[in-house]
Amino acid sequence: MEFIRSLFKLDLQFDRDVVSITILSTLLIIIDYYYPITPVIEIDRLGLYLLIPLGAIVFAFRQHPREYGFTFGDWKAGVALTLIGVAIAAPILWFTVASNEPMQWYYGRQWNAAAPLLTFLDLFGWEFFFRGFILFGYARVFKDNALWLHAVPFALAHLGKPDVETLSTIFGGFVFGLVAWRSRSFLYAFLIHWFVNTFVIWVAAQYLN
Repeated sequence: MEFIRSLFKLDLQFDRDVVSITILSTLLIIIDYYYPITPVIEIDRLGLYLLIPLGAIVFAFRQHPREYGFTFGDWKAGVALTLIGVAIAAPILWFTVASNEPMQWYYGRQWNAAAPLLTFLDLFGWEFFFRGFILFGYARVFKDNALWLHAVPFALAHLGKPDVETLSTIFGGFVFGLVAWRSRSFLYAFLIHWFVNTFVIWVAAQYLN
């Protein structure tokens, strides 16, 4: 009996914010996947990935959004990293899309005049969610390891997309996280990601046509 009782003697000390961020972020990703709220997915994601996390930060955590990267941060470093990221990404993306028919089919059909705006709306909340809410929320407890930890849900959220893209996201998420970490802002990772998605959609459309 003493052995049985010892199995339930657990000295657990959870961090409130880590628990809250983990549960809330997981639920929001699941809701996004299974339960569309409006006919426009980009509007849904602004609510799920921007407004709800901001509400949690301000009203539940009693903290300022800038502590979660909602700020211009070190804008000089951010702008420099954005330009470098775009310059490196463009040729790699062109070659990848040009040689990958599944990506051409998946993204090429998304191109239209509204694609840049829709991608902007989609990714603004998405990037704050991963590179702000989760990354900086985890960093308070996990320090530098938050860069890898936050990349895990980011990669899993890409399931269903072309395999070559999904396979790269654990590393891509880490790199986006580094940009946010260095600039202390999610905005510059967002700008790079916005370019990446818009550029991929446009290039894919050229090959699909």
